[in-house]
Amino acid sequence: MASTAFVVTDNATKNPHATIDSGKEKPDHWVDKKGSSFTNPWPSWRWIKAGEIIRTAWKMSKLDLTPDPKAVAETLPLRTPTWGAEVDAKSQKNPQDSIRATWLGHACFLVEFPSHGTTSSEGNRGVRILFDPVFSDRCSPMSFMGPKRYTQPPCKLEELPEIDAIVISHNHYDHLDTHSIKTLVQRSPERIPHVFVPLGNGPLIKSLGIPDASAHIMDWWDSKHFEISVPSTSQPGTSTILGVDVTCTPCQHFSGRMWRDNFKTLWASWVVEETAPQTETVATKVKSAVLQALEGKALKRVFFGGDTGYRTVPDDKDENEVPFCPAFKDIGNVFESFDLAMLPIGAYSPRPYMSPVHCSPSDSVRIYQDIKAKKGLGMHWGAWALTAEPFAEPPKLLAEEVKKAGIPEEDFTICDIGETVFF
Repeated sequence: MASTAFVVTDNATKNPHATIDSGKEKPDHWVDKKGSSFTNPWPSWRWIKAGEIIRTAWKMSKLDLTPDPKAVAETLPLRTPTWGAEVDAKSQKNPQDSIRATWLGHACFLVEFPSHGTTSSEGNRGVRILFDPVFSDRCSPMSFMGPKRYTQPPCKLEELPEIDAIVISHNHYDHLDTHSIKTLVQRSPERIPHVFVPLGNGPLIKSLGIPDASAHIMDWWDSKHFEISVPSTSQPGTSTILGVDVTCTPCQHFSGRMWRDNFKTLWASWVVEETAPQTETVATKVKSAVLQALEGKALKRVFFGGDTGYRTVPDDKDENEVPFCPAFKDIGNVFESFDLAMLPIGAYSPRPYMSPVHCSPSDSVRIYQDIKAKKGLGMHWGAWALTAEPFAEPPKLLAEEVKKAGIPEEDFTICDIGETVFF
């Protein structure tokens, strides 16, 4: 593997309401001044009552939610990942100037930013971010019960390329898998990936072998600059500095690994923005020819939605008449556009029960528009039968909602498990 070094520094807050919030005793999403419990501070949010949870769980226990294996294989092919090493045949884009996003199932993506001609022992090499890695068979506190995968990851954890950073949206079992993180730590103890998590998740990830210096615990709108230094194979004595800004952004969800710890840790969406590369010699960092060529050009930016709702839709209400979560328009206004948005499209039925915390495809399209995304990929479907909708319904409804919104069908779509898409 390539020998790459890390540097992480704090950025100024990206909070669009920082001036208004500066006089408050605590942020609106903190329940107490200590930041030991959290909430969704918008009219679009409603927590489900205990009685509703019990009734819905009882109804769903009567359903056979496991899809037919043959239908799954036909609808959702499993590809062996190439990580985008080849030129993209459809768009003719190449790794030097493109984002490469590989869907690894459910909400897990490996995103590699442009290499800008940087070559290492692995070939073209950009910053690699792994989002919400879950490779375990069950998303449950117990390995012998709970939702079981009906599609497998397209590779083993050990087959992933070298990872620079892991970004976690929240601590639910289908997004934060302790076995996966431990395995990633153990496979490269000399170069442990940096891990970015929302507030309150520090003790858990540190217990998995992540050292303090590599654990970044962040509140909404906190931002950090993350750099890797890649030794050049073509110019001995020089390295290329590739960097990204990682910003923790709001979303509408909740947290908890057991009933007793609901809302005790924060949940988040994330923004990762490319920064201009530099060439580093033994003496100094200097502007590279690549950097000079990039001046005045837009660098790449991605949005990871994690797990989120958009609005609470009771049985007796039209979804277009209820309040929507304003956080996504804030994100769109701050960052202006995204080259890629990875957005959840599944686990939404029954709608009155799930809408506060999970997007339907119609919600996902609204978020896509709110954040001003240029391209989108649907996720959070096709791995576990978590809710009552048919497994193949989310992409079907997504295509309908995309058409209804006047968005070109290729701009917001899905990909196969293991497929790498260029942006």
